[in-house]
Amino acid sequence: MNDSILPNWLHSEAFERVTQNIAIIDRDFRIVEANRNFAKTFGEWQGQYCYKIYKRRDTPCESCLAMKTFEDGKSRVKDETGYDQNGDFAYYVVRTEPIPAADGSIPYVIEFSDDITESQEIQRVYHVLFDRVPCYVQILDRNLRVVRANKKQRETFGECEGRHCHDVYKRKSTRCHPCPALLAFQDGQVHTAEHVGVATDGREILFVTTASPLSRGDNQITHVIEISMDVTAVRTLQSELQKANALEESLINNSTDGIVAFDEDGKIMIINPAAELILKCPVGEAVGGGILKDMFPQEFQEILDGRSADCHLEESCVIAKDQERIPVRFNGVALRNAGNSLGCAAFFQDLRPMKKLEEEKLEAERLAAVGETVAGLAHSVKNVLQALEGGMYALRSGLSQKNEERVLKGWGVIERNFDKVTSLVKDFLSFSKGRLPETQMVNPNELVMEVIALYKDVAHNAKVRLIADLEENLQSAPLDPSGIHTCLTNLLSNAIDATVLSEKGRGNVTIRTREKNGCLIFEVSDEGCGMDYDVKRKVFTSFFTTKGGGGTGLGLLTTRKIVQEHGGQIVLDSEIGQGTTFRIELPRHRLPSPTQKPSDS
Repeated sequence: MNDSILPNWLHSEAFERVTQNIAIIDRDFRIVEANRNFAKTFGEWQGQYCYKIYKRRDTPCESCLAMKTFEDGKSRVKDETGYDQNGDFAYYVVRTEPIPAADGSIPYVIEFSDDITESQEIQRVYHVLFDRVPCYVQILDRNLRVVRANKKQRETFGECEGRHCHDVYKRKSTRCHPCPALLAFQDGQVHTAEHVGVATDGREILFVTTASPLSRGDNQITHVIEISMDVTAVRTLQSELQKANALEESLINNSTDGIVAFDEDGKIMIINPAAELILKCPVGEAVGGGILKDMFPQEFQEILDGRSADCHLEESCVIAKDQERIPVRFNGVALRNAGNSLGCAAFFQDLRPMKKLEEEKLEAERLAAVGETVAGLAHSVKNVLQALEGGMYALRSGLSQKNEERVLKGWGVIERNFDKVTSLVKDFLSFSKGRLPETQMVNPNELVMEVIALYKDVAHNAKVRLIADLEENLQSAPLDPSGIHTCLTNLLSNAIDATVLSEKGRGNVTIRTREKNGCLIFEVSDEGCGMDYDVKRKVFTSFFTTKGGGGTGLGLLTTRKIVQEHGGQIVLDSEIGQGTTFRIELPRHRLPSPTQKPSDS
């Protein structure tokens, strides 16, 4: 019973359960029998010719394996191509075996076929990748000879097969050190090394080579695959970047301007020695950026908060660690790349040396003017003394002669010249006195109204109308109220006098305030007699006056000195018969910092 099970199973089941495609073909090339896998792969086969089923042909194949096996009874194996039942192109391996009859003839041939389409596609992709990969690829045997190389390798280093790898890459007869392929053969691990090779055109190529072992599954490493990447451009770029970085670092570190950079989280990325010196904050204490943020102007805080993109301040202040206010020229900018925030940077120039030079220049000019003025003062005092002598003589002679009229005349001469000496000395002391403005936050319009109130009666008696043309909402400014008061009273007094001396003998004097392009402006305009070219040229020189004995010639010099102490300038515009305008221009960024709190008044 059991002896019949196996033959029956082999006859009925084994044919169907074999995973290969099996077909039995007669001498007319008709398929007379096929298993389920064959039908599943190629479709309905009953009564069909094999060439029709396999290849959709109407005639037998030119190199038909079955035909040759029918002829000589030998087994054969061959790679074939065809179409499956869906019409898709397929690769398969066909093996033919004869089925002999008892008389030795071969009425049938059995064909076994295996679908290798997937493996063929993998192999095709492998070949494409191997040849087209954008790096150098070669396979080495244990003698370090190239058995295969891809297209890029051959194009760069020439024909490689059969040559040693060190000859291919470096035109050398000895092995490289270190040799990643040799190490891979020795320990079966992946190794990487960097080398310089020589292309067929003589170019030096810097490349990184990675060697990986290849085995047949028996732990015997028969070959090594080397993949090399040309990093010449990368290394060149790295070198250039290193040079650029070194140059940038040198420029930053040796800059006399302070440079501080923050990342997008507000942490310090860069703080150069100049910034440490100006802010009196060593880099170790500045780490994190919290301390430094409070040292910078409010405009830069807006950049840090993302509310502004940049700021340019001709003159501002940073607050050092010891709370000293340092005058600086300040620039801030948000750092961005492709729309992404990288942080922000501050650049600031310490203006203390410049301000010191300006002060020294002003002091030198002042002392030079004082020297010139002393000479003029001596001459003026001499004239006054002579007048006093005349007055004393008239007084003595009047007393001796009991001539009251002569006494009064002599005494009048003495009084007038005494007042002149007093005014002369006061003006000289005011002009020659070297000092820093004692500034406080002052409302410019209120200062003007005080001066107008002071001269209201004088102007009324002189038949001059005072007009205040004041810009509304003018912001307070750090000014020396006493100094600017002196400037305005000098200019207003001169304007009233010029109006009285005009042909009409009356007119308007206007005091204006305004702000333009960050510059605070005071203007005093009259409708007086005006000035010609020679007068305008001499108006700011020592002891020049158009008032004769009524002036000392120091008023405008003092006014100009006070304006310069505020970082500004005084400009004159005058035409004969049209009047005169004196304009005081005070750029806000050059105004000195407040030295005291504003008064309650």
